[in-house]
Amino acid sequence: MNDADFLTQAVSLAKENIEQGGRPFGAIIVKQGEVIAQGVNRILATGDPTSHAELNALRQACQKLKSVSLTGCSLYASGQPCPMCLAALRMAGIEKIVYAYSNDDAEPFGLSTAAIAGLLRQEPHVQVGLEFVQL
Repeated sequence: MNDADFLTQAVSLAKENIEQGGRPFGAIIVKQGEVIAQGVNRILATGDPTSHAELNALRQACQKLKSVSLTGCSLYASGQPCPMCLAALRMAGIEKIVYAYSNDDAEPFGLSTAAIAGLLRQEPHVQVGLEFVQL
C-alpha cells in the first residue's frame, strides 16, 4: 500500500464518523506498511475536547506497541492536524504526516484551526484572550 491508499482509509473513517453523528475527522497510524491504529474525532460523543482522531489513534498505537515512542510511524489524517495534535505527534516521534484537507479547505465549514495556530506562535503572555500567570 502507498500514501494514497492509507490516506483513503483515513478519509473513509472520517466519512463513517459523519454518518454516526461525529465530526469529519479520521486518522490511522502506520508502521512498516501496516496499520497499527486508527481513530476518529469523538468530541461530540465524549464531551472531551481532546478526543481528536489523531490523538485517539496515537493512544491506541502507544497501547498496541506498549511504548510512548512512535518512532518509525507515519500518521494519515483526513484533515490537517491541529496544533494540539501536532505537538503530541511530534512528542511521540511520528516521523511523517500525510493529510487530505488543509485549514484553508476547512475554513468555509468552521473547522479550521489556523487562528489558534497563529495565536500559539506568540509567547503565551502576549496572546489575546489568555491570562498567563507564573506565581
